[in-house]
Amino acid sequence: MKPILATTNDITLAVCRLVLGIVFFMHGAQFALGWFGGYGFSGTMHFFTTQVGIPAVFAALSILAQFLGGLGLIVGLLSRIAAFGIACDMVVAIFKIHLAFGFFMNWFGTQKGEGYEYHLLVLAICLLIMVKGAGALSIDGILSKEKK
Repeated sequence: MKPILATTNDITLAVCRLVLGIVFFMHGAQFALGWFGGYGFSGTMHFFTTQVGIPAVFAALSILAQFLGGLGLIVGLLSRIAAFGIACDMVVAIFKIHLAFGFFMNWFGTQKGEGYEYHLLVLAICLLIMVKGAGALSIDGILSKEKK
């Protein structure tokens, strides 16, 4: 378990982890709880399974990865696993939805959907956390310290 929790006391990693965690907690709360204008768990499940064509088990995992992964990143608990779940979610989002709309986001409302540039940024931050860990101010850091 120690390799999963191991991290340095790097404040830059902590900032990346915290920002990613907040963003995905907000999205996950829309999906899981219906907060912030979201459709809640059943509405999101319906959309993912009927409109996007994602099997129910993977749709549920997507919702949980964003909601629980976001929470985990905020507090720095199992950060590598949370980042992996979010990264998987972003890869699926790129190939199932956003690739068809090109690279750029829909800044001017002229496209029918959003491109995948945002998802690539998220993947880069997830990779950083998966490789380097949670950074400073994390439960992972506390749990991985050797008892003296």
